[in-house]
Parts: sequence; C-alpha cells; structure tokens
Amino acid sequence: MPFAVRMGANAIAILLIAYLLPQVMLADGALSALAAAFFLGLVNAVIRPILILLTLPVTVLTLGVFLLVINGLLLWFVSGIVPGFHVNGFFGAITGSVLVSIISGILTSVVP
Repeated sequence: MPFAVRMGANAIAILLIAYLLPQVMLADGALSALAAAFFLGLVNAVIRPILILLTLPVTVLTLGVFLLVINGLLLWFVSGIVPGFHVNGFFGAITGSVLVSIISGILTSVVP
C-alpha cells in the first residue's frame, strides 16, 4: 500500500505543479499525472540509484547540490516517455522536481 500512497501523492503533486508552473504541462489532466507519477516512481527506484552512484564524486564535490540536477533530468526523462506530460527546459525540470518533492513529501506525511 505505501507505493500506491506515494504514487497518488506524486500524481497530486504533478497536477499542482502543472497548475503552478508554466514550464510543466499536462494534456490529459489526471490520467497523464497518474502515468507520470507511476513512471517517475519506477525511474526513481531503478535509474536514480545508478546515476547517484556514477556521479558520486561530483555530488560530494558540490555538497549534494548535484542531486537537484539528477532529479531534474529524471523528471525531464519521464516527460519524454509519458504522452501528455511535457516539461519545457532544463530549469523548468529542476524547479518542477524540487516542487514535486516538497509537495509529495508534505502529502505523504499527512497520510498515516
């Protein structure tokens, strides 16, 4: 059940981010947000640890700030996979990933 709760929180966060940021767009609304949340969960579970391991020296050198770049690139990657979910530009992806992390963290902390 925790995966479903996180996926729902990510879908709500993506919906809110698409409403707040002009760089993040959803063509099909909630269905695209749910698909993006599902693929973002898969990418974060499989590809993110590999990227973190490969870029560990840069991450240590930048005191962890490079993790923002990794999260932004993964969100941008998911926007290329999911039809109806689009992120314009690299800085839009970084801003979107930061806001998705904050909003989904708040939402998952509220749900028991």
